[in-house]
Amino acid sequence: MGILRHLQHWLTGRGVHLQTAEFIPEQDPMRLWADTFPWDTMVEAVTQSVARRFPKKRPQGGRPPVSPRVLLALELLKHELGESDEGICQRLRTDAAVMYACGLRDVQADRSQAHFVLPETLAQFRRRLAPDLLDELVASQAASAMEAGLGSPAHLLVDTFPSEQGSQRVTDATTLYKGQKKTSK
Repeated sequence: MGILRHLQHWLTGRGVHLQTAEFIPEQDPMRLWADTFPWDTMVEAVTQSVARRFPKKRPQGGRPPVSPRVLLALELLKHELGESDEGICQRLRTDAAVMYACGLRDVQADRSQAHFVLPETLAQFRRRLAPDLLDELVASQAASAMEAGLGSPAHLLVDTFPSEQGSQRVTDATTLYKGQKKTSK
């Protein structure tokens, strides 16, 4: 079942069509991030894992389910951007780069609809994932990125407190130590 079948309730709005691939610049960090993932392989792994762990068929009727591709991308973006479930679901509704990262290439949304993916849906998806599956998927993405020349296996060290040579750096540990020293006197 294609991604559009899953999202037809949201993509058949009356608004202007938005082609996210045309709108998001090719060098946009989120587009580059999304393009490094082997999405088909990852979605297949998630689908198989969920089917193995929860073999019961879902009830017929009601609203079509949200695509596993969208839910997986939202889960990965949530952690990458440090967002809450509500925050990342809201960004999907308003941020074209997030739409692109979720695999939505042609969008025509209804302005009256507040959410496309409810935060509760994302939480249910997360509970159904096997505990180690996300780690495996991220490792496969890293391997794909390195294979494409977009990453390096070398560790990256970032100094979050840049300072001039010879000056004393103040850290949280230093501040805590000094505070404890003052209160003990």
